[in-house]
Amino acid sequence: MKIIAYIGAAILIFFGVLFIWSAFTPGSGGSGLIIGIVTVAIGFGLIFWASRRPAKAGDENVTLKIDMPGDVNMDTLKCKSCGGTLAPENITMVAGAPVVTCPYCHTTYQLTEEPKW
Repeated sequence: MKIIAYIGAAILIFFGVLFIWSAFTPGSGGSGLIIGIVTVAIGFGLIFWASRRPAKAGDENVTLKIDMPGDVNMDTLKCKSCGGTLAPENITMVAGAPVVTCPYCHTTYQLTEEPKW
């Protein structure tokens, strides 16, 4: 709906400017000036209306894919504090870095990258 409003506003502003421009030609009588001003005002009103409309809840779909650095074997990943087994569900992204939270003692560790060579 926003795209249609922006396209309609661009068309209205374009023709409004043409009407205003034509009002200053000799012999036009100046009647196009009022029509042009109203058309341009409606166009800018459409832009304002379209930019103020909140996005619907289902409009955006964000997918986060985690590319694990180096060789990570999740079945051997253990908590350093309590020794509990950590699962892939315990990995989250915090400030752009993969972080593992222990479900048993709630200790958090940032995953570090081992060199691939």
